[in-house]
Amino acid sequence: MVSKIMQELWGEYRGRFIGVTIGLVIGLLFLFMGFFRTIFLLICIGAGFFIGNRVDNKEDLIDLLDRLLPPGYHR
Repeated sequence: MVSKIMQELWGEYRGRFIGVTIGLVIGLLFLFMGFFRTIFLLICIGAGFFIGNRVDNKEDLIDLLDRLLPPGYHR
């Protein structure tokens, strides 16, 4: 009974639930770690997600670095 209700709620309000959970976690990080440490952590998480997404899509990281860095930075 409860699991059926939870499945229906998850199906209908999944985006809201995930958004509230992420907001709660970020709010707690601000409270316990401070503003700049939290911002740094979020930037690192974003960079890790970006790189991980590229690896999952079988893209070459060297090509990505060539596009991001100025010419002459690789041997």
